[in-house]
Amino acid sequence: MLSMDVITTHLNADFDALAAMVAAKKLYPQAILAFSGAQEKNLRDFFVQSVQYLYNFQRLKNLDLSQVTRLIVVDTRQASRIGPFADCLKNPGLELHLYDHHPDTAEDLHGSVEVVRQVGSTTTILTDLIRQQKLPLSTEDATLMAMGIYEDTGSFLFDTTTPADHQAAAWLVAQGANLNIVSQFIAQELTTSEVALLHELIKAATTYTIRGVDIVVTKIIVPRYIDEFALLVRRFMTMENCNTLFALAQMGDRTYLIARSRIPEVNAGDIARDFGGGGHASAASATIKELTLIEAEEKLIQLLHKHVHPEKIAGELMSAPAITIGPDLTITEADEELNRYNVTVLPVVDDQRQVIGLISRRVAGKAIHLGLGSQKVSDYMTTEFATLPSSATLAEIQEIIIEHRQRIIPVVDNGELAGVITRTDLLNLLVNDPAHLPRNLVAEQQPSTERHRNLQNLMVEQLARPLVVLLRTIGEVAQRHNMRAYAVGGFVRDLMLHIRNLDLDIVVEGDGIAFAKQLAKELQGEVRVHKKFNTALILLPGGQRIDIATARLEYYDYPAAMPTVELSSLKLDLFRRDFTINAMAIHLNPDTFGTLADFFNCQNDLKDRKIRVLHNLSFVEDPTRIFRAIRFEQRMGFAIGQHTERLIKNAVKMDLFDRFFGYRFFGELKLMLSEENPLPAIKRLAGFGLLPFLHPKLTFHPRQETLLDEVGRALTWHRLLFLDEPCEQWEIYLLALMTSLQAKDLAAFCERFEVPARSRQLLVKEKIETGKVATVLRRAVPAANSAIYHLFENCRTEGLLLLMGLVRKKAAKKAISLYVTDLRQAETELTGDDLKAMGYPVGPLYGEMLRVLLDARLDNVVRNREEEAAFLRQRYPVNKAKKLGRHATAATPRTEE
Repeated sequence: MLSMDVITTHLNADFDALAAMVAAKKLYPQAILAFSGAQEKNLRDFFVQSVQYLYNFQRLKNLDLSQVTRLIVVDTRQASRIGPFADCLKNPGLELHLYDHHPDTAEDLHGSVEVVRQVGSTTTILTDLIRQQKLPLSTEDATLMAMGIYEDTGSFLFDTTTPADHQAAAWLVAQGANLNIVSQFIAQELTTSEVALLHELIKAATTYTIRGVDIVVTKIIVPRYIDEFALLVRRFMTMENCNTLFALAQMGDRTYLIARSRIPEVNAGDIARDFGGGGHASAASATIKELTLIEAEEKLIQLLHKHVHPEKIAGELMSAPAITIGPDLTITEADEELNRYNVTVLPVVDDQRQVIGLISRRVAGKAIHLGLGSQKVSDYMTTEFATLPSSATLAEIQEIIIEHRQRIIPVVDNGELAGVITRTDLLNLLVNDPAHLPRNLVAEQQPSTERHRNLQNLMVEQLARPLVVLLRTIGEVAQRHNMRAYAVGGFVRDLMLHIRNLDLDIVVEGDGIAFAKQLAKELQGEVRVHKKFNTALILLPGGQRIDIATARLEYYDYPAAMPTVELSSLKLDLFRRDFTINAMAIHLNPDTFGTLADFFNCQNDLKDRKIRVLHNLSFVEDPTRIFRAIRFEQRMGFAIGQHTERLIKNAVKMDLFDRFFGYRFFGELKLMLSEENPLPAIKRLAGFGLLPFLHPKLTFHPRQETLLDEVGRALTWHRLLFLDEPCEQWEIYLLALMTSLQAKDLAAFCERFEVPARSRQLLVKEKIETGKVATVLRRAVPAANSAIYHLFENCRTEGLLLLMGLVRKKAAKKAISLYVTDLRQAETELTGDDLKAMGYPVGPLYGEMLRVLLDARLDNVVRNREEEAAFLRQRYPVNKAKKLGRHATAATPRTEE
C-alpha cells in the first residue's frame, strides 16, 4: 500500500487555518496540503491574488483517502469539523498529529502527537516550533503566518491574545512579514451600527464604465459625522474586490468624499482636488460645501469622465509579428494559408508592409466554390477597414470589434503593420479581467483571472540563487540585443507546482541562434546550432544545459508529418505546444522579469491537474503527443481531460500510426518506460488500444501485469544495493512487455521504430540469453556457486533484473541475488603472470587453468593465494604441462620466411 501524509484543517478555513497548514508543511515537508472543504471568502480572494500558495494544495477529489497513513490536523481537534478526512480515522495504523489552540471539549480527538496551547491562534504554536527548529521562512511565508495571528487575535484586541502571540508576530516581522499585505486582507471588527452602514453603502453602489474602466460610486445619508467612514470604505473595497471606489456621505449639513484607487487609470487625488480636497493617486478625500448629495454625485461623474485615462493596451494585446499575405497571391493560395495557420482573417500587405486589405476564410471559400480560385487576392479583399495604433485603448478596440463587427484589427505604427488584434484576443481579455466577471467566478475555480502574474518572489523562493542569476543574465543579454527572452514549457510548469526542474528551455523573439552565440560568449559556454529549426544548445562549464529556440509557429503539411517551422511571436509559439500546462512562459528581460505570460488560461488546468490539448487537431498533427499525454498524466498524478481523451480515441480510430517517424515514437516510449513506475502508463496504453501499434501480437493480461510489477520490485531492490553501475530501466520494461514475443518479433519492432543499432543488438541478444536461462531455471536451479556463475555470466544487469521478475521459484530468485551481490565480482588471486612464474609454459592452457581455478574459488575449494597455487600444482603438474606445451608447439606449422 502506498503511504501518504496529509495536512488539513477545519471546514470553512480562515487565515489562521491556512497559515497553520503552511507552517505545518515546514515541519512535514513530504506531506500533501488539502482543504477539508470550502474556505471563507477572504481566503478565496487571497488565492485569486497570490500565486505563491495556489498550486501547493491538492484538490480533495484527487486524493485516495484510504492511502493516508499520517493525518496532520491543525486548528481543530474535532472529527465533525474535518469533513471527508474523518474517514481517514478508520485507516489501519493511521498516525494522527494534532495542533490546536482551542479549549478542550468532550468531542476532541486524540493522537500520537498533540500540541495544544491556550494562545490566540494555532499559527502562534507552529511559529514557535519553527523558530525552535531554526527552519527558514520566506517573506511570503512570514506574511501569511502573520495574517493568521492577526486574524485570530483581532489584531491583538481579543481577550484570548497572549504574550506568545505578540512574540510570534514580532519574530515573523523580523523574518520579513509585510504588514501592508496583512492589513489588506485582515480587517478590524466592525460594530453593529457600522455593519448596518456598510450594508447601506453596498446596496447604494453603482458601477460606471468610463472609457473601458469600471468605477464604483456609492452614497449614503447619516444624521451625524462618522469617524469610521474611511474604515468602512476600505472594508467595502476589500469585500467587493473593487479597483476604484468613490464614496459620498452627507453627514448633517455637509457632504464628504472618500476616494480610493488601485489602478493608474484613475487618479483619486486629481478628482478630490477638483472638489477642494486633496490626497494622492491611490487615496484622497474632500469636504464638499454648497452642494447637495445629488449635485455632488453629478459633479463626480463629470469629473470622472474628465480625469479617467484608460491604459494603452493595444500594443500589449496584439500578436506580433503578424501573419500576412501579398495581394498577388491567388484566392486558392490565400485559402491554403488561412487553413495552414488556422486563422479566420489575414491582412494583405504591399512591399512596404502597408496594410491594403483583409481577406477572410469565408470570402476565399465562397470564391473558390464559384470557380474564382485562380483570381488574385486584391480582386476580392476587403478594402474598407479600421486600423489602430499600438497606443489604442480598450474602449477603442471594443468599438471596432464589437460595435463595427470587424474580426481583426491591424495595429499600424508609422504606416507599417506592427501586429494584429483578433476578436478572440479581446474576448480572452474581457473574460479574464476580474472587473468584467460575475463575482462567483472570481474564486479558486478560476485562478487564471491574472494571466500576467509576477512570479519573481516564487522564483527566488523555489530556485537556487545561481539559477535565478542565470535567468536574469539571459534577460539582460536579450535586452542588450533588442530581443525578448522567455523561459517556457516544463520549467514554468514545474516552478508553479514547486517541482525541481533544471531543464531550461528559452524562447527568443528575434534571431535565436544569434542570441545563443552571444549568450554562450557571455557565459563562457559552448554552443551547438540546429539551423533547420532555428534552435541552439548551450553547454555551460558547470554542466548546465540551456536550449534556445526562436519563437516559432509550426504547421503540418499532412497528418503525422514533421512540422514546418516559421518565425512567429511568443503567443503563437506557445499555441503550438503539446498541452496547456506546457504553454506558459516567464518574461526574463529586466523590465518585466518574472512576469507570467498565460494566453490560454493554462493555470486553470494546472490547478485542476488536467492534461488538455490546445486545439482539436493536436493528435492528428503529431500522434506522439498521445504517449506524452499518458506519461505526464501518470508522472504528475494528473488526469487526461475528457475532451482530450476523446481526441486520443479518435486519433487511434483514424489509424494515424502507420504514417510516422519511428524514432520519435521510440523516444517517447523510452521516456515512458524510464519513469519511476511505468506500469500505470503501460496499462493506459493498453486501455487506449495502443499496444498493437507497438507490435500486432502485443496484448496486456494479468500475468503480464504481474511480471511488470515484479520487475519494478527487482529494480527497487537493485537501487537499494547502491552498486553504482549503469542500468537502463527502459530496456528491462521493454523486454518484460515483449516476453510473449519471439526474438524476431523484437527485431522487427526495433527496425520499425528505428531503434539505434547498438541498442537493437543488445535488446535482441538479451532476449535470447534470458530466454535460455529462464528455461534452465524452470527445470532446476543449480546448487553449486560455479554453476550459478556460468549460468548468468553472459547476462547484463538488465537481463538479470528481468529474470528476477520472470522466475517464480524462491531458489531461482536467491540464485540471481547471490550472483548480482557476490559471485559476479569473484576472481582468482593468481594471474597469467603468476602461472608463468610457477613454471607453466605460456599457451592456451592458461585459459583452462584460470577457469577451473575460478570454479574452485566460487565453490570454496580454495580460499587464498596459497591454496590456489597448491590446487593448480595438484591438478596440473608442471612437468606434464610442459610436455603438453612442447607437443602444442611441435604441432604448430612454421611460417616460411
